[in-house]
Amino acid sequence: MYIIPAIDVLDKQVVRLREGNYEDVTTYPITLEEQIDKYHANGTEIVHIIDLNGAKGDFSNQEYLFEIIRKTEMKVQYGGGVRSIEKVKELVDAGVYRVIVGTQAITNPTFLEELSKLNEGRVKYADHIVIAIDVLDEVIKYSGWLESSPIKLIEYIDKCLSLGFYRFLCTDISKDGKLGGAGVELYKKLLDHSPIIKLIGSGGISSMQDIEELNNLGKMESVVVGKAIYENRITIEEIKDWNLKALISF
Repeated sequence: MYIIPAIDVLDKQVVRLREGNYEDVTTYPITLEEQIDKYHANGTEIVHIIDLNGAKGDFSNQEYLFEIIRKTEMKVQYGGGVRSIEKVKELVDAGVYRVIVGTQAITNPTFLEELSKLNEGRVKYADHIVIAIDVLDEVIKYSGWLESSPIKLIEYIDKCLSLGFYRFLCTDISKDGKLGGAGVELYKKLLDHSPIIKLIGSGGISSMQDIEELNNLGKMESVVVGKAIYENRITIEEIKDWNLKALISF
């Protein structure tokens, strides 16, 4: 299981939200470029960047983000307001390694069907897609966690799998930003449902002990860690050591 450091960006600043609340923001005294360089210098190969402005339909950060993504050697897993096929293509063309889709995939019945058919030359766009599922008490939330979907969690997983999408970023909202531990039970349920799933956990990681607990599930592909790093509960050196072992075992 690989640890992927997370960077949330709001108004070009590195921040963290508590339970997705834009009114409850912690801003960190470091630039996005500095934070990426810090991870890269310590051997991290992939970073998770969320454009919180984009998630609300405001793409004022986009050129700033794209400029940094083009310059870095890091692989970038990127999300925030990806609600069209054109946006997916734009991000992949800009050098994004993985594109996270959430709201549009839930609210538009044909979006994933269209995306599953999209290939250009050697680029198979489905291989670049991460399906974001934000869950609160097994209810799928979207639009910045403000809306609830009537679609059952497992039904939605099965729909995505049937269209060839197998990598999921699952955030347990009840855990996010609280540093109280990860949603182990939720992840176990999803992993037990299908052996095909490549699952990325998110939310609640507070220590390397939480990392160990998720790793003990035996099937997690990776986990996104944000606030625990900024709060110095998990060091970059610990991430480096863990990921080196993960790559060797992989």
